[in-house]
Amino acid sequence: MLRLPRLDDASDAAEYLWDPEVMRFLGGETVPREEAPGVIQKWLDRWEVNGLGHFVVERRKDGRFLGRVGINVWDTREWRHATPADAGEHGQPELGWTLARPYWGNGYATEAAAALRDWAREKQGIDCLISLIHPDNLRSQHVAERLGAKPTETVRLFDSSPAVVWLHSD
Repeated sequence: MLRLPRLDDASDAAEYLWDPEVMRFLGGETVPREEAPGVIQKWLDRWEVNGLGHFVVERRKDGRFLGRVGINVWDTREWRHATPADAGEHGQPELGWTLARPYWGNGYATEAAAALRDWAREKQGIDCLISLIHPDNLRSQHVAERLGAKPTETVRLFDSSPAVVWLHSD
């Protein structure tokens, strides 16, 4: 199940934000547990400013917080996070996903990302979606492949990390 985030998701989100293995390909820095509420607030702010953002992924059978899936907007001139208004014609929506490690390998990321991709196309009118995936992140590459995405160019993100641009076509 996908739902909008709430501030009380912070303790559950801290489970993966503090895990170095999860954060390895998300900038490499873990987030201290006490800063998790600020991360959730940033998600909520993106919804407010962009009209889209991250959803919380919950397991259907018990409502367990598994992670997040969402749409980020990138300014392709410098490969920085941006608002659609600030990026203008250089804005590129990205489909991204992150799950806490205990939930890897169960198909949750693929199911959630596919649902969000379809929502973005049908409800938000987003025709072109990409996923930015570190060249060494084999798990996310497999999710992108299962979603039908194809790798294209490699770019350097604002923080100097390399990322392969995976294109989600129809």
